[in-house]
Amino acid sequence: MTRSPKTAGKGRKLSNFLCFAVYSANLAFGRAYKPILDAVGLTYTQYIAMVALAEEDEQTVSVLGEKLFLESNTLTPILKKLEQTGFIRRHRDPADERQVRVSLTPAGRRLIEKDLGQSLVEATGLGEEFPAVQKTVSRLRDNLLQNTKAAPAKR
Repeated sequence: MTRSPKTAGKGRKLSNFLCFAVYSANLAFGRAYKPILDAVGLTYTQYIAMVALAEEDEQTVSVLGEKLFLESNTLTPILKKLEQTGFIRRHRDPADERQVRVSLTPAGRRLIEKDLGQSLVEATGLGEEFPAVQKTVSRLRDNLLQNTKAAPAKR
């Protein structure tokens, strides 16, 4: 049975779309982080790059890009800006000149140690559920990445 144009969209509500819930939550996080990060002169992408570097110094740009789900042509200008502000250091890998390694400077490490996002964990209102929700959203992302790589796009 074919739906008429008048009834075709009646069963759909934006509030029922998980993808929209995740998308709009991401926008809400961005708005919540903005004043915190503006105060220290960072964008959200710069901040998460620094958090990833705080976990492990001397990463290659390509490894860092994989962790952040960013291509190197997107990540490189972000890293360049962080280097200009004195928060990170980039240098060629002596063992492989094609690779650029990145690490936090002492100033970058001091900034990240302030745990700028802690107030946002509390602002989510999730309390003890926070770790479970974070894990579930990460699993959702990983499943989508896995399943979209395996299945070719249908036209």
